[in-house]
Amino acid sequence: MYKLLILSVLALAPLAAGATINASGESFSPEKGLDLARSFDAQRTAILKALADGETYAEIGAEERRQVRAALDRIDALLGGVQDVNQLSERDKVEVFNEQERINTLLTKAREDSRLVCVREKKVGSHRATNNCQTVAERRRAHEQTQNALMNNRGVRLPLAN
Repeated sequence: MYKLLILSVLALAPLAAGATINASGESFSPEKGLDLARSFDAQRTAILKALADGETYAEIGAEERRQVRAALDRIDALLGGVQDVNQLSERDKVEVFNEQERINTLLTKAREDSRLVCVREKKVGSHRATNNCQTVAERRRAHEQTQNALMNNRGVRLPLAN
């Protein structure tokens, strides 16, 4: 009896997974980027929500946020009365494509910089390891500051004691 129940659940599992994938197919996916083959309004809403949550794109600057919003507004204005991108003139298609690429580039870079990386480290003089979590951008800034400090200290000579 239990074997029959387990087999039936396993047989129906792929159908349930397919239903959930299709249900979320219209919204924005940071991995895939903005795709105008899907619903633009749903993706725009998802992008604006991700920008506002403070986690997904934590490392994006104010200027980049403004550029993403402006590009979304320009695409929205260009797609104003049409159902499909193919209904646009060639000039408008090119402009929409350029705005789409600008958005994808800015969001991809910000998402990569916002990724959290945790390292288990032992402090000097201690056997106790602690977790040190920083975003990729924070790690890069710390590395650059250390490199700059080393380069600035390289030319400094200590006076010799007599």
